[in-house]
Amino acid sequence: MTAIDVRPAPDADATERAVAAALRVVDANIAEFGDRYPGDTTVHNRYHLRPGPDGLPDGTNTGWTTSFWPGMLWLALELTGDERYLRAATAHVPGFADRISTQSDVETHDLGFLYTLSCVVAWRRTGDPKARRAALAAAEHLLNRVLEPAGIIQAWGDMDDPDQRGRTIIDSLMNTPLLYWAGETTGDPRYAAVARGHVEQLRDHILRADDTTYHTFYWDPATGEPLRGETEQGSADDSCWARGQAWGIYGFALNHRYTGDPSFLVAARRCADYFLAHLPADRVAHWDLVFGDGSGQDRDSSAAAIAVCGLLELGGDRYRAAAGAILESLIARYSTAPHPESNALLLHGVYDKPKGIGVDEGTLWGDYFYLEALTRISRPGWTNHW
Repeated sequence: MTAIDVRPAPDADATERAVAAALRVVDANIAEFGDRYPGDTTVHNRYHLRPGPDGLPDGTNTGWTTSFWPGMLWLALELTGDERYLRAATAHVPGFADRISTQSDVETHDLGFLYTLSCVVAWRRTGDPKARRAALAAAEHLLNRVLEPAGIIQAWGDMDDPDQRGRTIIDSLMNTPLLYWAGETTGDPRYAAVARGHVEQLRDHILRADDTTYHTFYWDPATGEPLRGETEQGSADDSCWARGQAWGIYGFALNHRYTGDPSFLVAARRCADYFLAHLPADRVAHWDLVFGDGSGQDRDSSAAAIAVCGLLELGGDRYRAAAGAILESLIARYSTAPHPESNALLLHGVYDKPKGIGVDEGTLWGDYFYLEALTRISRPGWTNHW
């Protein structure tokens, strides 16, 4: 396992070529998908319309990943100023507004992912009142997932489901920005208080003493006592799932930005230092950080893209240099620029290796965070979506 060496970010020409290649894929996907939604991952390196559940048509807005598609459209607008992307991005707002108003597939902490990228960004960029109402409704619904006395936001499913009651996951760190935004927008302190209390619990229990992270953690729903950590998508309960560690870098850093709590910054740096110290030679993580060069295990390019954004959020010369080195490798070895047959932006991602889902494929979130990383590097004045 090799630590990241210090080197500059990809040169400006390489970055702009990568941006242009990514935008060509986005353009083709606008023509193919429009205001419908591709699947969570590619199948043989191509996205298809996501299967519609319960008799709904394919391409329906369900699941936790749909907002990464309009998120990419907003990034494309910010990269180019081309109003075609504005029209394409805003076309998604009515569907997200309908999803929260009809309470369709919203029993999840991932409302933060879903409504930050689809509606908060739309409100910030255009002042669309429908987007604002939908995002606030989603934030209010997210408050319903708080499990007292633990003070955590329950991750998945019905709040009374005995298999899920008392469980949260490290991904939830990226869902709290919706709550901070709602508090800033309304002046209601409930939202930020819930977000901060939740992150404090993850800081104290999902982040382990050796700077690794659990994927999921359970609290006793009656007493609030912390119980145990487990994994759903990592190699083992005590290993370090790469995407989860990347969520830790970016998520703790974002929560520090909103609160100023220095312990959140320390947590983000701990996650970052461990991640960087356990990368293979080409700087793109295997799907679990327990694996290194020679293991023959799959890489997760999506974990690498998330980590780049988190490292850039952390700032400072060392972390920026590390982010640049990872991004350079993604551009050179993992992007689809030399693979026009694919309609993803990044190859070689992993969704859920233990269950055999989306292994060695493109992923919607990997594509989004890769494009965000390119935007951060090439457009230093970019306003963060989160």
